[in-house]
Amino acid sequence: MSNVSCTIEFVLLAFADMRELQLLHFGLFLAIYLAALLGNGLIIGAVACDHHLHTPMYFFLLNLSLLDLGSISTTVPKSMANSLWDTRVISYCRCAAQVFWFLVFVSSEYYLLTVMAYDRYVAICKPLHYGTLMDSRACIKMAAAAWGGGFLNAVIHTGNTFSLPLCQGNAVGQFFCEIPQLLKLSCSDSYVRKAGFTVVSLCVACGCFLFLVLSYVQIFRAVLRIPSEQGRHKAFSTCLPHLAVVSLFAISAMFAYLKPPSISSPSLDLVVAVLYAVVPPTANPLIYSMRNQELKEALKRLIHCLLLQQE
Repeated sequence: MSNVSCTIEFVLLAFADMRELQLLHFGLFLAIYLAALLGNGLIIGAVACDHHLHTPMYFFLLNLSLLDLGSISTTVPKSMANSLWDTRVISYCRCAAQVFWFLVFVSSEYYLLTVMAYDRYVAICKPLHYGTLMDSRACIKMAAAAWGGGFLNAVIHTGNTFSLPLCQGNAVGQFFCEIPQLLKLSCSDSYVRKAGFTVVSLCVACGCFLFLVLSYVQIFRAVLRIPSEQGRHKAFSTCLPHLAVVSLFAISAMFAYLKPPSISSPSLDLVVAVLYAVVPPTANPLIYSMRNQELKEALKRLIHCLLLQQE
């Protein structure tokens, strides 16, 4: 299979073989997908329409919701269609497109979460300079850098992966096309390029993770120096949602890609993939709106306006 063309198809891993379980999987994924669309759509609408939320923190949250919508829309609809129509096939071109766009959205989200940590650092550690350091132009540049970095990362890794000759069949051990599973299908003499993907990904991920850790060390030190308990509580409340989203994203991704091969199995790989590819985009809107009173009020106003338009 060294000459690979767009006529070649890959076979994805199914959640179940029984028809009843396939329909159950379709129903569950449909409910999760609709919840993700509703939650992220409401946040995008609230931030875009409510002038009270036109601040750097909510601007980045709007971008995060856009990325969440993109990432879950890249993987879940195809999986639902496969379960509904009892098929497991995906074309070579669609597989490449799925890998590319999933990498764009997930990489950009990781970079954006790093930018959001910097936003919280400036807001708490350098409040007098916040308006200067986080003006509208700086925010747009940082968001554009996150999106651009994700796009560049996707171009490099997708091109590298799909230029490898495939010698190990066409069965992808996952419910969507992802690079680690596709690399298992490549020829054994491609070890250097496989290792290159791992090293580059780890270096970038560790660099962002280190920045996140250092930012929060400084944030917690600054918060603990705030004399009033009410001030400390307010500062923590602006950081905890972001910290929860980062933890969910990082822990699920690290377990998926860094778990020992000895505990790897098709069923475990499926569960872990759901944890890092499906759960975060659905849970992020809930995490951010749970303790954020400003966002809750904006969502109530948006829902009220939408209901009035329906009458």
